[in-house]
Amino acid sequence: MLDFFTIFSKGGLVLWCFQGVSDSCTGPVNALIRSVLLQERGGNNSFTHEALTLKYKLDNQFELVFVVGFQKILTLTYVDKLIDDVHRLFRDKYRTEIQQQSALSLLNGTFDFQNDFLRLLREAEESSKIRAPTTMKKFEDSEKAKKPVRSMIETRGEKPKEKAKNSKKKGGKKEGSDGGPLAAGKADSSVKTAVPVGPENGVELSKEELVRRKREEFMQKHGRGMEKSRSLKSDAPKEKGKKAPRVWELGGGANEVLDYSTPTTNGTPEAALPEDINLIRGTGPGGQLQDLDCSSSDDEGASPSTTRPSATKGTLGGMFGMLKGLVGSKSLSRADMESVLDKMRDHLIAKNVAADIAVQLCESVASKLEGKVMGTFSTVTSTVKQALQESLVQILQPQRRVDMLRDIMDAQRRQRPYVVTFCGVNGVGKSTNLAKISFWLLENGFSVLIAACDTFRAGAVEQLRTHTRRLSALHPPENHSGRTMVQLFEKGYGKDAAGIAMEAIAYARNQGFNVVLVDTAGRMQDNAPLMTALAKLITVNTPDLVLFVGEALVGNEAVDQLVKFNRALADHSMAQTPRLIDGIVLTKFDTIDDKVGAAISMTYITSKPIVFVGTGQTYCDLRSLNAKAVVAALMKA
Repeated sequence: MLDFFTIFSKGGLVLWCFQGVSDSCTGPVNALIRSVLLQERGGNNSFTHEALTLKYKLDNQFELVFVVGFQKILTLTYVDKLIDDVHRLFRDKYRTEIQQQSALSLLNGTFDFQNDFLRLLREAEESSKIRAPTTMKKFEDSEKAKKPVRSMIETRGEKPKEKAKNSKKKGGKKEGSDGGPLAAGKADSSVKTAVPVGPENGVELSKEELVRRKREEFMQKHGRGMEKSRSLKSDAPKEKGKKAPRVWELGGGANEVLDYSTPTTNGTPEAALPEDINLIRGTGPGGQLQDLDCSSSDDEGASPSTTRPSATKGTLGGMFGMLKGLVGSKSLSRADMESVLDKMRDHLIAKNVAADIAVQLCESVASKLEGKVMGTFSTVTSTVKQALQESLVQILQPQRRVDMLRDIMDAQRRQRPYVVTFCGVNGVGKSTNLAKISFWLLENGFSVLIAACDTFRAGAVEQLRTHTRRLSALHPPENHSGRTMVQLFEKGYGKDAAGIAMEAIAYARNQGFNVVLVDTAGRMQDNAPLMTALAKLITVNTPDLVLFVGEALVGNEAVDQLVKFNRALADHSMAQTPRLIDGIVLTKFDTIDDKVGAAISMTYITSKPIVFVGTGQTYCDLRSLNAKAVVAALMKA
C-alpha cells in the first residue's frame, strides 16, 4: 500500500498529489529535496527517511519530479513500473499545459489525474501478484513414463539414437585415413541404407548438406597445400650461431657504436641531444603532458588506412559537421553521454576521488541531463562538463554552515565555554592543526584552554605544552590586560580521557575561558575498544562541535575512515540520539598539487562541511575551503 504519490516541478510547485496511508507527505518530500536534489546526489533513485522509502524519477525535459513513498518494511515490486507509467501518461496528457502555461497558471490550475492514477495503480498491483504455485507433475504424467522399458535399454556397442542425432546436427563427421569424409549414412546404417545423393542422381541437396559438402571440398583442396608448407618448414635446417646484426635503412652504418652519451673535447660538449627526445620520453613539446581529451569515441575508431577526401570536400564537411554538432536539435540520451562520462570518471579517479564516489557522481550527472534538450551552440562534452562542475560545487558547499566565531559569541552570552573535540586516525595532524586553530582563535580575541586527552601516545602532552608556550609568547598576558589567553590542562598519561575532558570543561567554566579544544588519541577506524572510548568521551561531555581530522593524501581510505567513524559513534553511543561528526579538517593540502579528490570524497559520503584546510607547518597556514577553486583544480587536465 502506498503512503503517497506526488508530482511537482523543480521550481517547487506541486502539480498533483495522492494521499494514501500517510496524512502528509511534506516532511519526507522536503527531506528528499534538501538531502538529494539540492545536493546533486541523484545517482540512486531511492531515498530513506525515517520509516519511509521514497523513490523518485526526474523529467529533465519538463523540469518535473515524480515521487512515491511507502513503508520501508514493505517489498513492493511494482513501484518502478508504476512510476514509469505515471510519468509517461502525465507527461503526454498535460504536455501542452506544462509547456505553454506560466508558473502562476500552473499554481492556479488543476490537474485531474486521480482516476488515471488509480487505474495505473490497479494495473501495476495486478501485474505483480504472485502466481499460484503449480502442483508437481506425477511420474505417470511425464514423457518418460510413456516410453516402453525396451526403448530405454542400451546394448553394448550400439550407439544411442539421441547421440547420433546430435552428431548429425552438429555436422561432426570423422575423416578417414585418406583425408576424405566417411559416408553420410554410415552412422545410421542399421536404420537405412546410404544412397548417393547429388544433382547427377536427381536428388536435390538441402542447404545444410550443400554447405557441408562445399566446406569438405575446400578443405581437401587447400589442406594438402598447408600440410606441404608445414613439412617444408620443418625440414629446413636451422642455422646455428648468432646472426649478423640487422642494418636499418635510415640507421647509418653497421659499425657505428650505439653510444648516446655526450662526447667531449677538452671538457666541452661536441654535440647536443636530438631535438625530438621529448617524443621518445612520451611527452609533448616543453615536457608537458597532453590535456584531457573528452571528445566522442566515434573518431577514435576510424581506420588509418581510409582514404582522405579532397581539401574542399573535407573543409565543407567539417564546417557542416561542426554546425550540426553545435546547434541543439535533440535531447540528450545516455548513449550520447556514455563516452564523455567514462572519461570524466577516469579523470576524477586520477584526481584522487574515491572510485565509488566517481561512479555515483557520473550517474548523478547522467540522471540530471537525460532527456534535457541541448542549448544552441553547445556540445555534449561542454554540457556534461558544465553539469559536473555545478554538481561538484554544490557538493562542496555545506548543507549546514559552521560559523565558529558566531557560535562562540553565542556561548559567551550564555556564560559557558564552547567545546570542540578533535578525532581521527593516527598521524593525520590533529595536535598540529589544533594549535593552528588556537592561534586563529587568539587572533580573534578569544581565550583558549587546551585539554590534553591523548593519554596514550608518548610525547603527546609535551607536544601540546610546547605549542602552548609558543602561543603564549605570541599573545602574552600583558597585551591582554593581564589575562591568560591560552593554557594547557593535562593530567599525565594512562588516565581516562573522558574524565580529563570533563574536568577541563569545568575548569574553563570557572576560569572564564571562551573555548575548550579537546585533543584525543589517534585510533584506527577498525579498533572497537578505542572507538568505544571515543564515543564515551563525546557522549559524556556533549561538545558543541566534533571535527574529524583527515589528510588530503588519501582517496578510497577517506571514505572508509569517515563511514566507520560515524558508524562507531552511533553504535557505541549511550544516548538515544547519538552525536556524530559535525565537520572536517582537511590537512596536508599543500602536498597534493591538483589531486584534490579527497575533499569531494569526504563531503559526498557524510554531507558534512570542510571547516578548515591545513596548508603548511606554521600557525598561519590555515584556510577556509574555496569550493570553486577546488573544483577548478579538480577539472584541470
